[in-house]
Amino acid sequence: MTGNLPPVSTVDWNEGSNPGADLYSWESQWASIEAEDADDPDAAVSQYADLVERVLEGSGYAIHDPVARQGEEREIVATYLSARQTAERAELGEASRAEVKAAIEDLRAIFDSLTEPGSS
Repeated sequence: MTGNLPPVSTVDWNEGSNPGADLYSWESQWASIEAEDADDPDAAVSQYADLVERVLEGSGYAIHDPVARQGEEREIVATYLSARQTAERAELGEASRAEVKAAIEDLRAIFDSLTEPGSS
């Protein structure tokens, strides 16, 4: 799954309350997590998952709605949910380093696909 997500964005970068501020905040949060993920990847994957969840919701995804998960962009939601499960297992010490790394890569792919202006 890693790196194979379609470039999709439901954010209109020219409208809304202040999408530029959201984008800056999200990118700053990602960089902050990234600065420390080598020291504790198990904690970082949970932080990445939390951030990607906020980005998804801010982009109009109804990730907690089972009906919406069947929509056109279900691959993105399914990838997020899989990474979230890995994050939860990592918090319990039940995920391998390879699983954590793959989850972080998947979350990065989702993050990039949603935060790149003009990717819709």
